[in-house]
Amino acid sequence: MFAEVIPMSQQFQRPSGRGARSAGRPVSLSADPLRFASAYHAPVLAAEVVDGLVTDRAGLYIDGTLGGGGHSAALLDVLAPSGHVIGIDQDGEALVASEERLVDDAQAGRFRTLRGNFADMEDLLADANVEAVDGILLDLGISSHQIDEASRGFAFSADGPLDMRMDAMSGDSGGETAAELIARLDVQSIADLLRTYGEEPRAWSIANAIVEHGAFATTGELAEVVRSAVPAKVEVKTLARVFQAFRIAVNDEMGVLERSLEAALNLLRPGGRLAVISYHSLEDRRAKHFLRFGNLQGEAKKDFYGNLLTPWNLLTRKPIMATPEEIHANPRARSARLRISEKKPEPQSS
Repeated sequence: MFAEVIPMSQQFQRPSGRGARSAGRPVSLSADPLRFASAYHAPVLAAEVVDGLVTDRAGLYIDGTLGGGGHSAALLDVLAPSGHVIGIDQDGEALVASEERLVDDAQAGRFRTLRGNFADMEDLLADANVEAVDGILLDLGISSHQIDEASRGFAFSADGPLDMRMDAMSGDSGGETAAELIARLDVQSIADLLRTYGEEPRAWSIANAIVEHGAFATTGELAEVVRSAVPAKVEVKTLARVFQAFRIAVNDEMGVLERSLEAALNLLRPGGRLAVISYHSLEDRRAKHFLRFGNLQGEAKKDFYGNLLTPWNLLTRKPIMATPEEIHANPRARSARLRISEKKPEPQSS
C-alpha cells in the first residue's frame, strides 16, 4: 500500500542558493491540472514537479523522458528568460510533437531536444557540451499517445501489431518486438517474466496458454489468449499486468531506470534535484531506495558514528500523489508517485 498524500509545505526543505523559491510556496502554475496537456499527452503532477524541482529560475533542467513536452512546457513557464530545458526521448514521434509545441522556446534558445535513451543522458549531454545541471525529471510512464495509438502495440484494448518498442520508428534498429520476444521464450521463461515484471499470480497458467497458442502477430491475439487462461472477473487487471511485463522486458525498463538514476546523480550540481515519477511498485521501489540511500538495494550505509552515508537529502518523506481533482481530469494520474531528492554538497577535504 502507498502512503497518503503529504502536503507540499510539509515535504520540502527550504531551498538555498541563487534564485531559490520559498519552501512550500506554489509556483505560478494554473490550478487546472490539464493546463499543460496536449493531444499527444497529459503530464501528471506538473505543478508538484515544478514546485519541487526548480531552485534556480535561471538554471538548466533536463526532462529526461520528454514525451509530448508537457512537463517541459510547465518548467519553461516558470523559468526566467535565461533558464533552459533540454528534453530527451528515444521516440521520434515524441520529439516531433514536443518540438512543434515548444517551437517559440526553441527559437528563443530556451529549449532543445536530444534523441536517445535517458539511460545514456551523460553521453548525450557531453556531446551537447553540458557538464552539470540544476535539475532532472524522470517520468517513467508511457505517453497517452503511445497507449492510444494501436500501431504501437502497448494496449490490450485496441488491436494492433504486437510491438511495444518505445522506439518503433527506428524499424529493425529499434530492437526486438514483443512478438519476437514471445516467440523465442519457453514456458518457464515466460512465467518468470510475468512474475518478475508483472507480479502476476497466474503466471504459469498464462505462460502455458501463450506457448500452446504459438506465434502472435497482434495485441488482440495475445489479449484473447490471456483472457482464456484466467477468470473473467480478473481479466482486466491480469491483462494490464501481462502487457506491462512484456513492455518492461522489450524495453529493458528496469535496467534503463537503474542506469539513468546513476547518471542523474553524476550530472547534478550540488544542490541540484532529481524528481522521479513512477507508476508501479517495481520502479517505485528502485527510485525510493536510490533517492534515500544512493543505492538500488536500499542498503543504509553508515559511518563510524552511525550517520547515514548518502549523496542525497530526501525531500519527500512519502510519495506525492495526484489530487482527486487531477485524477478526475486525468484518470491515468491515479497510479503516479512522485519522489524528489536534493544532491548534497561535495564533502570538504581536510
